[in-house]
Amino acid sequence: MSTEQPEGWQREPADPDLADVVESRVILLVVLALGGAIGAGARYAAGLAWPTPSGAFPWTTVVINVVGCALMGALMVLTHERFATPPWLRPFLGTGVLGGFTTFSTYAVDVDRLGRSDSVPTAAATFVLTLVLAVFAVWAGATATRSLTRRRP
Repeated sequence: MSTEQPEGWQREPADPDLADVVESRVILLVVLALGGAIGAGARYAAGLAWPTPSGAFPWTTVVINVVGCALMGALMVLTHERFATPPWLRPFLGTGVLGGFTTFSTYAVDVDRLGRSDSVPTAAATFVLTLVLAVFAVWAGATATRSLTRRRP
């Protein structure tokens, strides 16, 4: 099996921040897996602490997604605009921890289950409210972080 690449073809890094520092995919996978395990564990713990009864509005899932999105907005400001950070930090925290914490797959399953159980108004509210609040949370997290970390003259 040849490892040569076709002429003119260049492999792109999984994350541009990692291009010069992390050549090994194994290291990237370990960073992502550790972060994902931490985030998914936190999400699972929240689901156990605040379970959603069948047919009810899935507040726990909505709150998890909104909090995760707000933290993602803050993370992007901190790692891109405010501080020099190690190149593994953003993939670890963003893709790993926050990607594992937020649960848009559960959001989709919640909407589907609610719709199939004749809770169509609750399914529609879940669908719309989560999208609106998640987008707002990214903006609010980024805006608040910019304001709190603004460099004073």
